[in-house]
Amino acid sequence: MQFLHTMVRVKDLDQSLNWYCNTLGLVEVRRIENEAGRFTLVFLAAPDDLERAKRDMAPCVELTYNWDPEDYAGGRNFGHLAYAVDDIYETCQRLMDAGVTINRPPRDGRMAFIKSPDGISIELLHKNGSKQPAEPWSSMPNTGTW
Repeated sequence: MQFLHTMVRVKDLDQSLNWYCNTLGLVEVRRIENEAGRFTLVFLAAPDDLERAKRDMAPCVELTYNWDPEDYAGGRNFGHLAYAVDDIYETCQRLMDAGVTINRPPRDGRMAFIKSPDGISIELLHKNGSKQPAEPWSSMPNTGTW
């Protein structure tokens, strides 16, 4: 397992980038603009992690800016922890066998979400792309929130 990123939702992207980069000292590694989803993702790394972050996209802080205004009360500004795993299906099965609910099953062969006992969302991503969609994951519905 490898730590990838922590996601934080921001209300004002320019203000947040100024703070995280110019005040705190992080460096922008990658930016994704998604017009269809109406959001922007900006991945930042600490200077000492910059080479690794450029190579592996980890470890990073992901700033998520949703273009449509939203109130992030109740901790909604913190999104999730993310980890790369060698085999998304094997990992999810092991977690299910241990009694963990798979809130967002890996229907796409790439991504799943679970929650910690304290309700923190954890994203699991299959290393190196996606596996072929397979049952029981392909038809498994979402459970709760993630």
